[in-house]
Amino acid sequence: MTTAAAVPGGRPASQAAGPPERRSVIESGPRLAFVTLGVLLATLLELIDTTIVNVSLPYIQGNLGASQEEGTFIVTGYIVANVIVIPLTPWLQRRFGRRQYYLASILIFTFASLMCGLSNSLESLVFWRVIQGLGGGGLISTSQAILRETFPPEKQAAAQAIFSVGVIIGPTIGPVLGGVLTDQLSWPWVFFVNLPVGLCAAFLVGSFLRNPEPPQKLAVDGVGVALLAIGLGALQYMLDQGQEKDWFGSDAIVASAAIAAVTLGAFVLWELFGAKSPVVDLRILKNKTVTAGSLLGACLGVSLLGSLITLPQFVQSGLGFTATLAGEVILFRAVTIMILTIPSARLAASGKVSPVVQIGIGFVLLAISNVWLAAVTTTDATFWTFFPPLALSGVGLAQIFVPISLAVFGSVQPRDVPKASAMFNLARQLGGSIATAVLITIIARQAAVHQTELGARASLGVAPIREFVDARGGPNDENARIALNNIIVGQATTLAYADTARFVGYLTFLFVPLVFFLRKPKKKPG
Repeated sequence: MTTAAAVPGGRPASQAAGPPERRSVIESGPRLAFVTLGVLLATLLELIDTTIVNVSLPYIQGNLGASQEEGTFIVTGYIVANVIVIPLTPWLQRRFGRRQYYLASILIFTFASLMCGLSNSLESLVFWRVIQGLGGGGLISTSQAILRETFPPEKQAAAQAIFSVGVIIGPTIGPVLGGVLTDQLSWPWVFFVNLPVGLCAAFLVGSFLRNPEPPQKLAVDGVGVALLAIGLGALQYMLDQGQEKDWFGSDAIVASAAIAAVTLGAFVLWELFGAKSPVVDLRILKNKTVTAGSLLGACLGVSLLGSLITLPQFVQSGLGFTATLAGEVILFRAVTIMILTIPSARLAASGKVSPVVQIGIGFVLLAISNVWLAAVTTTDATFWTFFPPLALSGVGLAQIFVPISLAVFGSVQPRDVPKASAMFNLARQLGGSIATAVLITIIARQAAVHQTELGARASLGVAPIREFVDARGGPNDENARIALNNIIVGQATTLAYADTARFVGYLTFLFVPLVFFLRKPKKKPG
């Protein structure tokens, strides 16, 4: 049994009393195991749902009679709600108590999953996906903070290794699980599968998790919440719908960009200078390690989610893979991460290698793997073609997450861990959202560019092309022209997908110098 211990910490000026007593929540034995299992299940629950729906979208759209553009709101609604809630989680934990808030988030997510599966219209499904996102947004940064405070100091690397399994493996196995459930059962099962996992996580959290401090009666920063919700919502809408609406050729996108810029700018000024009890403590970004770690987290989101967005689409549409097989391709990376995460965590905990070196090597390998993936993205690629670059990507990712988490959280006081976690995870989520917007735009625009270039070269004076056309009825035969055009379109689209992987690789290289702003976490006495 642990004993209560007071930890010094600040308190908003609007509150006259001193800070509430902060309890020790370090656990051991069975209780630690149960808390860890509950947190891991909750983490996987939320992160799997960021990608599990992707491979099912064509089936959902067909079943509900929705267009492709309308179907994107199924993903957009979830992510918008997620992004809005993440920075609010430190305040919500303090206001309602971490255990109560975390348990409520799991239950909201689970109930919304049930209602998503029962939805018989697009409007209903999008509504419940938003509710699901509101519940899920409270899980990620809270999970990381719980593990940080529940594990003893000498096991912090193990705690972050466990969390990294959820963060990296969750989105990776999402397409696999979604493909299997969609192919073998039906699309509602990508939501129903959450029910037993959610209920189990809720039972474990409700039974074994303890609050580090009691709930506090905090003033509600209504202005801050409103500005944040409007700003992040408008930003996310712009990113998700930009390509569909031709970006700044659309009045809706221009308006969204303006609203996001004004409200987020006003939010920063209000939180720093106007709010008596800020809902988001932006001063945590004065810590260079937190800022650099958050920017690297955004790059991690781009690299991690980039291939999860584009690769399943390519192998399904370009190579004719089933949804299940498309998901299995991503497993190459997942398996590598699972094998190497624990050794990487032990190396980070040993202090024998600087986190700057370990994280830097990880990002370099991640960049190389994306450039390599671009080289093997061809029309004659097979299932095993993707193994080498994706396995190398797994090696790189395994070297990044635990060291970067230890560096970021080791640079702040225990009371500020939830704030640092929220910033890191918000940056990672926004990085993934930006990746989605940019990569989809690259595919659409580069496909058009490559199609024009290839079409200009597809002259009947080229012997192979002449033979292809003659074998199908000659240049005046409509079927021959259609067949040639299909090949040109297929090649152009393939080149566009390769461009996306190359872009992610070069972008990752550009972020590598940020690792030099990370400080090695100081070892604190046990």
